[in-house]
Parts: sequence; C-alpha cells; structure tokens
Amino acid sequence: MKESIQEELKAAHEATIAVKRLTDNAKQQLLQDIAGSLEQRVEDIIRENKKDLERMDKEDPRYDRLLLDSHRILALSASLIDVANLPDPTGLLISRKELENGLLVEKKTVPLGVVGVIYESRPNVTVDVAALCIRSGNVCVLRGGSDAWYTNSVLVEIIQEELRRHQLNIHIVQLLPTDRAFVSELLSATQYVDIIIPRGSQALIDLVREQAKVPVIETGAGVCHTYVERSGDLEKAAKIIANAKIQRPSVCNALDTVLVDREVANDLLGKVVPYFKDSSVKIYADKTAYSILQELGYPLLELAKEEDFGREFLSLQCSVKVVEDFDEALAHIAEHSSKHSECIVSTDTERINTYMDTVDAAAVYTNASTRFTDGGAFGLGAEIGISTQKLHARGPFALEKLVTEKWYITGDGQTR
Repeated sequence: MKESIQEELKAAHEATIAVKRLTDNAKQQLLQDIAGSLEQRVEDIIRENKKDLERMDKEDPRYDRLLLDSHRILALSASLIDVANLPDPTGLLISRKELENGLLVEKKTVPLGVVGVIYESRPNVTVDVAALCIRSGNVCVLRGGSDAWYTNSVLVEIIQEELRRHQLNIHIVQLLPTDRAFVSELLSATQYVDIIIPRGSQALIDLVREQAKVPVIETGAGVCHTYVERSGDLEKAAKIIANAKIQRPSVCNALDTVLVDREVANDLLGKVVPYFKDSSVKIYADKTAYSILQELGYPLLELAKEEDFGREFLSLQCSVKVVEDFDEALAHIAEHSSKHSECIVSTDTERINTYMDTVDAAAVYTNASTRFTDGGAFGLGAEIGISTQKLHARGPFALEKLVTEKWYITGDGQTR
C-alpha cells in the first residue's frame, strides 16, 4: 500500500518548468488534441463511468453529477475547444514605468504554479481543471472522490496520452489516490503546491479551510434564493423559479428557497404549482405558504423547519417563505445566503437597484434564473468552481483568475 504522495507532488512541482515554456500555439494545439481524443474515446469513458454509477444509489443527488453520457462527453470536448480559443491570460503587461535612475519596472501576469483541486463526484471537473491549467501555464494535481475513481482515471489517462504524444511531462496533469490519509499531506505540501481549491460539499470545504497550510480559494456551496417582489411579472417569475429548480437540481446554482411578498403569494404559488407538480418537487413551506399550497392541493408538501432555510437541497426539493415586504426579504437572504447566486423578480427600478447593490453574493440577478452562474454561460470557457469568497477571485473561478503577478525590473548596472 502506498504510504506517501511526496513523489507525485515533487513531480508536479518539477513539471511547472515544462508547462511554463509552452508557447501559446502549443497550449492551444494540445487542448484541441485532447478534445479530439475525448471524442474518439467516448465508449471507453462511458464504460468506466458505468463502473462508478453501479456503486451509487440512483436516488443520491450526486448520481446526476457523476453521470457522463455521450452528450456530456461531447460537451466536455467542446468546452476544451472553447478554452483553447480564449486569450492566454499569462504574460499580460499590467503596468510599465521608467524610474529616474533608469530602471525599467514592469508588472506582468504569470501562472500560479501547482494548483491542487479536491472535489467530489463530478468527473467533468477533471477535464475542466486540466484544460484551464494547461491554457494558463499551470500544473494541476487532482484529488477526486472515490465514487468517481474509474471515470477520473480514464479521463486523466487520455490527457496524459496526449501530453506524452506532444513529448511533454505527463505530470502536468496528475490524479492522486483517493485514500483520505493523503488529503492532509496535500493540504500541507507548501514546498510543492501553490494553491488548493476545494469543490464540493460544505463539509469538504470546511475540512480544507481548517486543515490547509497551502493557501485556499473556496468554491462554496450554493444556497440560492429567488425573491419575487410584489411588482414582479408573475408569469416570468414562475418560469424563472421552475428553471432554477428543475432544469438541473443537483448543481450549486440551482434554486433552494423561494421568497415571495405576501401581496402576490397566492397568485405566484398558483402559477408555480403546475411546474413543480410535473417534476414532483417537494416543498418545505412556512406556515403561510403551507396554507396556500394546501388549498391549491399541492401533494408533496411539508411544514418547514428552521433548518430548511439556508439548506442546499441538490435535489427536487426546495423551501418557500412568504415575507411581508422587501426589507424582510433582504434580511432573510442576509441571514441564510451562502453568497453564491441570488435573484430578484421585480419591475420596481429602485428596489432592483437596492437589491443588486445590497445583497452580498458572487452573482446577483434581476429577472433571470440563477442557473446561469457558470463559467461557460458567462463566456469564460469553463471554470474550476464558483468562488464565494472575496480575495483573489469571486464568482466563476475561470481562466483569467489562474494567474498572479510578477515584477520585471530591467537595469543597466544600477546599484543602490
């Protein structure tokens, strides 16, 4: 049994030299070739993915995240091409000035180095992270969950085959063993790893934050609200709520709580019910919403407990609360939001502006589904996750944020 991952981490650190020396065209070509290999290996990927799926309960919210079918694999391939076509974020000149002593002082963007990512259940993260790191001149060490081991292994095998074909160091992209004992080793590897990014449950994020000695960028859990203000277009509101909850309920930008002004609660819930009935959405409702939904004959209904607000459901479940006014909605969101994505449905310009400026979240929406919080949907190609913190990156943690700064000073014999 393996006792340490020091060799893997050291190899990753050494591989930074090779990836930093790649030209812009070489990085683009490598990603295009990986995309082509994914398309050629669709059946192999599906076969390995099935091994993982067979070990998971279909009712588990993570099942959908784990699933890779031909459509999703081809979408991954397409996202690689999208990333390849994005501008190289490294080597950009941020500032330039010549001092009185003749020194030329420049500041440029450079890769972060070795990026460690710890994630659960989502094999698409394997491809997204590898693509973003290669494009930005970084090395990545990937620690996926044991429930996606077979899928992640074949994906990294495909990527490393292309690295080898391009005569590059295969340790530019590595998949680490899933043994939990190695997590602490990764989190403490300050000599070899430059940054750690956790992507998954709140429990995972808390573990990484508490134990890491390597700097951490959190990609937080999503507790997302849609607030329907009394002036809102209720037909639009119902469609927005249905899309945010039903279209893909297992993801972090899916709706968790509906807030609605008392004045329009009856009408709004009456319009939402047909959508939710068709998809068998279970509702945890506060007393007022419970009474309304009971009168409407909604079948999958339960009286909400306090813990049902501020809860990330990741499934066809949500909570509903009737608020007295705009101020109560703001207070509720401030207390229960995870600062991921928040939406207001309204036609009141003043309240819209106040909501957008006041609500503390990485992404705030007016009259649109929170499902758009995504690197691809924002035109960023792909993302490592949605950062809910405020330092270095916030929102989709994509290509543009996988860099840091470096000062370049050019002299001609100056001394101090």
